Amino acid sequence: MKQFKTLLFATALVFGMSFMNAQTKVAHINTQALVEAMPEMQSAKSELEKVAKTYETEIQSMATELQNKVKQYDAEAATKTDEENTKRMQEVAGMEQSIRQYQAQAQQDLAKKEADLLEPILKRAKDAVIKVAKAQGFDYVLDSTAGQGVILADGKDLLPDVKQELGF
Repeated sequence: MKQFKTLLFATALVFGMSFMNAQTKVAHINTQALVEAMPEMQSAKSELEKVAKTYETEIQSMATELQNKVKQYDAEAATKTDEENTKRMQEVAGMEQSIRQYQAQAQQDLAKKEADLLEPILKRAKDAVIKVAKAQGFDYVLDSTAGQGVILADGKDLLPDVKQELGF
């Protein structure tokens, strides 16, 4: 039994030594900082802001129209029949519902637009990180963006090299 333990220990020691000799190279990069620094990101942000402003203007216009109609209906309520006032309340409720639906659709459209604009930017960044990491012989690249799980990023930072690869 003692010989078995000695043999097991020796085997573990040999495997441990071989793993220590086969060191892996690890680097890190803050992908959020990389993407935010890319020139394409600035134009994407501008385009998103422009589309959002258009939706915001349209929603504001719809809200103003609704407020004017509510004021008008409130002022005329005493001179109208209960049936007419009920129809007017239903019309106002329909307008409110329409505004809510438009807001929801606008949010969906903005989210889709953002995804469409970011996809090629993120792909370009990822491809550049992979290219630089392979060229420098790294086996793993960790994302050092805050909140991504990397507690210590003391190794090679690829951000400057990837920025150079992307031309900025």
